[in-house]
Amino acid sequence: MDEKLKYSLLRGELVDTQSIWTRHEKRVWFITLITGTCMLYSTRTTMPLLVPAVASAQKWSKTDSGTVLSSFFWGYTLTQVVGGYFSDRFGGQRVILFAAIGWSLITFLMPTIIWTAGSIKSYAIPFIVAIRILNGALQGVHFPSMISLTSQNLCPNERSSFFGLLTAGSALGTLLTGIMGSFLLDYFGWSYVFRVIGLMGVAWALVLRYYAMAGERNRIINIATPSRLCANKSPAETSAVPWLRYFSRLSFWACVLTHACEMNCFFVLLSWLPTYFHDGFPHAKGWVVNMIPWLALPPCTLFAKYLTTRLLAREWQTTTVRKLIQSCCFAAQNLALFVMSRTSDFHTALICMTIIIGGTGFHNNAVTVNPQDLAPLHSGSVFGLMNTVGAIPGFLGVYLAGHILELTQSWPMVFSAAAGINLVGWIIFIVFGSAEAIV
Repeated sequence: MDEKLKYSLLRGELVDTQSIWTRHEKRVWFITLITGTCMLYSTRTTMPLLVPAVASAQKWSKTDSGTVLSSFFWGYTLTQVVGGYFSDRFGGQRVILFAAIGWSLITFLMPTIIWTAGSIKSYAIPFIVAIRILNGALQGVHFPSMISLTSQNLCPNERSSFFGLLTAGSALGTLLTGIMGSFLLDYFGWSYVFRVIGLMGVAWALVLRYYAMAGERNRIINIATPSRLCANKSPAETSAVPWLRYFSRLSFWACVLTHACEMNCFFVLLSWLPTYFHDGFPHAKGWVVNMIPWLALPPCTLFAKYLTTRLLAREWQTTTVRKLIQSCCFAAQNLALFVMSRTSDFHTALICMTIIIGGTGFHNNAVTVNPQDLAPLHSGSVFGLMNTVGAIPGFLGVYLAGHILELTQSWPMVFSAAAGINLVGWIIFIVFGSAEAIV
């Protein structure tokens, strides 16, 4: 049966307790998507982990390193809205598959790219930057596609918790790179880290294509049960996104700007954390500093999900719950950043970094899922725009952090700036944030 016909046949209105995915399909897609998010972040964090070793071998300055690290986010901003739009229209699984093949192959070929760039001399950094931009563009479609896919196949009261749990894959991927990558780096060299993790990404793409997506083609349509049809979109969802209505609402901009503020903190630490511990505590074990902070993210995500579910079950307003959970994130992160900017003790710095990363688990259950509240019919496109704006601090913040370090060697200045930006986002969301649907 034609795919478009399958997804439009006898679309019924789903109630809040009905999903298109069956229980088995939910399990298959959850495992597939969280593994994919794990591989996405594993490939994303290879360069931050390896940049001290690569910079030493290639004679890069701190500014060069910051440029290479931040260039990923230049591409990341380009495809957020486009990825969400095409996912809403044609299915997030197809967009995810195409992109995954690309970013996995780039990761696998990165050593060759770096060595080739070294022979170009004055054009070495621009060449690597161009490849990193392409890599960022391919990875930029993942989260908008994933939120679109889950919004189309899950009932409203399952979407936020399901997607919130999927974001824990980012911590698992960073842990994978921190543990396995550190081992490969110590015993085999930095090129093997790219090769192994890139191959693992390719393997996951094959699983997505020939296992998870194959199950959809074999789905049986039950005409007697419209709520279980393979219907993904109502007529309203296939229409153009009413951007002017979204742009005119303060709650939309509160969501977008708050996400950008928290992402500044997250991306700066994601990119510079290995360098911070390498420079400040050179005798620390690489696998310790690259693993322990990320161990906090999965349990914090689960706890924030549990807390959200409990509060909603007690009939708290969704808006109040989102603000409370996001406040937990900013309060924990700013306290840890304040202490971190004033400590020279390794264990204190490690605990603070762990708290900051753990705070992101609360963000993943608040502002990150807010597009599903505000725009249930266009969540992929709206999330894409939110992540586009959120990625801007990725290249500005990461680059400026490198520039500050080049000029001043001051990590406290970097941490204080991140705390100040967090505070701005906190105030904006408390005052203007909402979970009321706009369209």
